Amino acid sequence: MSGKNYKNLSLKKLAKQVIGLDEEVVLLDGSKRKYINFDNAASTPALLPVQKKVGEFLKWYSNVHRGTGFKSQLSSWVFEEARNIIADFVKADEHCCVIFCKNTTEAINKLSSRFQCPALGKEKPIVLTTLQEHHSNELPWRKVAQVIHVGLNPDGTIDKNDYHEKLKKYAGKIQLVAVSGASNVTGYINPIHEFARMAHEVGAQIAVDAAQLAPHRPIDMKPRNDPEHIDYLSFSAHKMYAPYGIGVLVGDRSAFLYGTPDDVGGGTADIVDLESAYWKDLPEREEAGTPDIIGVVALAEAIRLIQKVGFDQIIKHETALTAYALKKLNKIPEVIIYGDRDPRNAHNRLGVIAFNIKGMHHALVSAILSYEGGIGVRNGCFCAHPYVKCLLGVTPEEAKRIEQMIINRDRSEVPGAVRISFGIYNTKKEIDLLIEMLQKIIKKEYRGKYVLDKERGEYYPEGFEFKFKDFFDFD
Repeated sequence: MSGKNYKNLSLKKLAKQVIGLDEEVVLLDGSKRKYINFDNAASTPALLPVQKKVGEFLKWYSNVHRGTGFKSQLSSWVFEEARNIIADFVKADEHCCVIFCKNTTEAINKLSSRFQCPALGKEKPIVLTTLQEHHSNELPWRKVAQVIHVGLNPDGTIDKNDYHEKLKKYAGKIQLVAVSGASNVTGYINPIHEFARMAHEVGAQIAVDAAQLAPHRPIDMKPRNDPEHIDYLSFSAHKMYAPYGIGVLVGDRSAFLYGTPDDVGGGTADIVDLESAYWKDLPEREEAGTPDIIGVVALAEAIRLIQKVGFDQIIKHETALTAYALKKLNKIPEVIIYGDRDPRNAHNRLGVIAFNIKGMHHALVSAILSYEGGIGVRNGCFCAHPYVKCLLGVTPEEAKRIEQMIINRDRSEVPGAVRISFGIYNTKKEIDLLIEMLQKIIKKEYRGKYVLDKERGEYYPEGFEFKFKDFFDFD
């Protein structure tokens, strides 16, 4: 598939371009089955057109900026063209700059360094965030600010009334609101523009962790003079069918114009002597060292593919899958779903469903799905421990007890859930196979004898292990 064919690109056609779509894995009984990947919220597989575009570029690959050779100049041009494609993708205006990072986590850490306390003895700034956040939008803020949390409604959505009350209570003191665009646990899509307007009314800025949102919904940061504009936005390529290791921070230029860059070294300074350094203009001053040029090319191409297909097709497909899965899961009394379980609301959320089977450990369920069903899911707390503990109703006392167990290297009772998450290539047939396996698990019809590794909190079938060298080797 070349760029010339993108004009009439359909989602069905693009879904067939997923690399590894027909690969088979070995099951516990020795048979093989086509792998089912329901772990897209963690990382999506790569797309063949992205791989091809990277291959096209590799013959011209060189380091960017300051090189006078043709390859270096071409690579620099490609690098900046990709930056423009990304800015257009999120509708960033001229007041924003696009900064390349390793991933969303590094992007948020880079942004957090801009909100550090200005001097010793000064009171830390307040950052308002929520109990729904991924650790990447929680832990970086703890290093630099006093973090205040917005509570949740019983269904796991953010409590708008509490948000409003906390904005009012800390008005004039809040520097930033940090919120996810969509939950990686329940798939809830947050009203980021409404939150932005309310934040701006009290003089605060807003930063949106869009790692889950960007692959599934269109994003419009809006112009800076719009009360609902997004000041900072971060997302990753590895969740957008371009897993070559790049993340993006798009943000208000003014936050990065002054002071020392977050990381310093090659490419960040205009001139250096033994006593001083003068920093380059944005965005170069914030992109220390040789950047991941290949990752940038891959992300830009993935974005072009998504734009050509259009979010309408993506939303329609993933909504249908989510509604179908919820209908099927709702018919199984032993399944507990966390968050909205109504199929009629599937269009208002992402295709991310967290659940448990009554009386069974989430790690055991996920292990059986893998070893006996060839189905890849994720289990645990999904790097959102406070949120998952709220959803599961874990008491503070119970949380402290489990915390001590983990410190003692025993993860056998770590709370959590099983998570399935859909991409553009998943099918209803795959969901049917998942449901079939869950029914077998509930009826105890699985074959293996599973042993718990307490230190890791994971289950393994006794007497069996995958022979990974049969599938990939460096030889």
